[in-house]
Amino acid sequence: MQLKQAIDSAYQLFIENDVPSPRLNAELLLMFVLAQERAYLYAHPERELTTDEQSRYDEVIRERARGCPTQYITGHQEFWGLDLLVSPAVLIPRPETEHVVETVLELVKDSRLDGAGRLKLLDVGTGSGCIALALASELPQTEIHACDISEEALEVACINAARLALGGRVLFRKSDLLGVYSGEQFDFVISNPPYVGEVDADKVQKQVREFEPKIAVFSGHEGMEIYRRLIPQAFEHLRPGGWFVTEIGYSEEANVRKLLSDWTEIQLTADLQGIPRVFAARKPLAVVR
Repeated sequence: MQLKQAIDSAYQLFIENDVPSPRLNAELLLMFVLAQERAYLYAHPERELTTDEQSRYDEVIRERARGCPTQYITGHQEFWGLDLLVSPAVLIPRPETEHVVETVLELVKDSRLDGAGRLKLLDVGTGSGCIALALASELPQTEIHACDISEEALEVACINAARLALGGRVLFRKSDLLGVYSGEQFDFVISNPPYVGEVDADKVQKQVREFEPKIAVFSGHEGMEIYRRLIPQAFEHLRPGGWFVTEIGYSEEANVRKLLSDWTEIQLTADLQGIPRVFAARKPLAVVR
């Protein structure tokens, strides 16, 4: 079968199985099988697939058609310009989460903590390490910590750090939220926590519901369980004037804002679709009890 015919066949299969962006997925998976760039596919549409290539392509498009994310098939996802390895042990990094990185970088640039010495950041629920490693690539003088409750996720994060030559820049630890950081203080606590409610499970994409790790997606009945634990812990572990930055779900602005009643300078950033996406809140310089 020729390259163009293979792509057209995969496209039709994806259409029949409601796979989003069917032609893009067909092309990406053929690029993966052939280890070639997209330009190669367009330059050689009549090139015949070998028997092994056809067999491998058939295998990966069947996986995609049943809902398995392309990123888990190829093992890669780009985030903040970094090529990250991903596996079913970690949530696939989303472009929307780059707004978390942008928010932190702006706050670091403008922070009145700059004169207090080297900044100390903690990424809670690091997963693939995407946020921590993006920040490490941008803030070479900053002390960065990252944690996750999943040992499998931490293994992926550590591999990504080593591949990107950032292994010495981030200290990874296993922890249920900030549990292992007793007595430690940070200038920033950052998180993209699970925030989908079990009640909304049928509303999320099939590939999220069936293939991505549930521990990284769902947070109790209404999606607020982790926030209710995380926000008080972040408050406790932040230095006065420190910042808490978190991603939120599409319907959680009001509920999360209520949990930030003891905080100041609350900011909310929308994503490119105009959906409220990132909260930033500052711990008061003087905490009144």
